[in-house]
Amino acid sequence: MLTTLIAVLGTLAITSVYQHRAARTNRQDTLRAEGLAALESLTAALADHRRVMWVREDLRLRGQDWSTARAESHTTRAAITAPLTRVQLLLPAAAGHAEAAVQAVYDLRDAEGHAALTAARDNAIRKADELIPVAGTALAA
Repeated sequence: MLTTLIAVLGTLAITSVYQHRAARTNRQDTLRAEGLAALESLTAALADHRRVMWVREDLRLRGQDWSTARAESHTTRAAITAPLTRVQLLLPAAAGHAEAAVQAVYDLRDAEGHAALTAARDNAIRKADELIPVAGTALAA
């Protein structure tokens, strides 16, 4: 009888350990998938805002009507907030790089000339590119 009881308790303990590991693996996989989705959303939002800001500032620098582009830039800027927040929460190791990429896109505003606008755009692209491997490392961990 004692042998049977020990066998049953051992089986229950082993099953519990496996279930715990499976649940932890599931949580990690879910967080990894959510982190990847947040990163994808953020990089797309950054690209959209960068494009709109380029058009907006180019029109402004050429002295043309940029009111429509300005309105569109408000929309694309707002679209950055949610994915940035998700990256900050899900991939804290990449949060600083994400914030730097966002700020670099914001820095296109009020460029003092086309050369400055081009430099700001190039910097924004570089910062977004630097975010990817950092986030990749965080996702792989």
